[in-house]
Amino acid sequence: MSIDFHSEAVKDTYANRDAHADWTQAIEGLLQPTGKRVVDVGCGGGIYTLAWANLGAAHVTGVDFSEVMIDTASKQAQDRADLAFKVGASDATGLPTASADVVFQRALIHHLREYMDTFREAARLLAPGGMLLVQDRTVDDVSLPGSPRHIRGYFFECFPRLSAFESGRRPADARVRVALDEAGFVNTESRTWWEIRKTYDDFESLASDLRARTGRSILHELSDDELEQLIAFIHERLPAGERIVEQDRWTLWSATKPAASGSQQG
Repeated sequence: MSIDFHSEAVKDTYANRDAHADWTQAIEGLLQPTGKRVVDVGCGGGIYTLAWANLGAAHVTGVDFSEVMIDTASKQAQDRADLAFKVGASDATGLPTASADVVFQRALIHHLREYMDTFREAARLLAPGGMLLVQDRTVDDVSLPGSPRHIRGYFFECFPRLSAFESGRRPADARVRVALDEAGFVNTESRTWWEIRKTYDDFESLASDLRARTGRSILHELSDDELEQLIAFIHERLPAGERIVEQDRWTLWSATKPAASGSQQG
């Protein structure tokens, strides 16, 4: 059964983890967050909303369509004045026009059938000259073979049907670029990098994370029995008694709202 982001059962699955320094380096390689107004669309439990605030953003608003996720994220905020969370759709956030310097969309677009309305909403939110950052995994990113660092690759080796599922939902670079162009963005660039997801002291810690399907919507396509098969499959392939540093390869698109644009304000 596919993940239900509105279920209480998954309210903590996209929270309780810190963004790694790999991510910070990738962001600071593109812009200086200090003093920026940021909107984190599809914020989930607020992991990266909090990360933007910790990088010195003046204010960060996390938006998600799930009330359950927003409730979890709001608890993460701990009454910080530089953080706010609200329920809203990616194509209709309800936030004011030109109220952001940066719009960030992480692991969002692979859940969407089409990107145009979401990108147009980002353009509306951005002040002229503002930047949209779209972070997601392409088919090429997720189809890399399994290894002690790329745990996700083992999912598809164990259950080939998951590969077809991923291929059907993952974005292609060309499609993202076309949608950004049609939404009025310019200077689109993309880059890939490895981001450390989490470090586990031992295999049992990883197994516990997998059983909870923490932050891995694809694992909701497996039954409990199949999940146990996957855990055993991975266990056989990892070095015994070693710490596990799990990484994912991401693609990050950056695009700019033209400084003299009036067409995106509608």
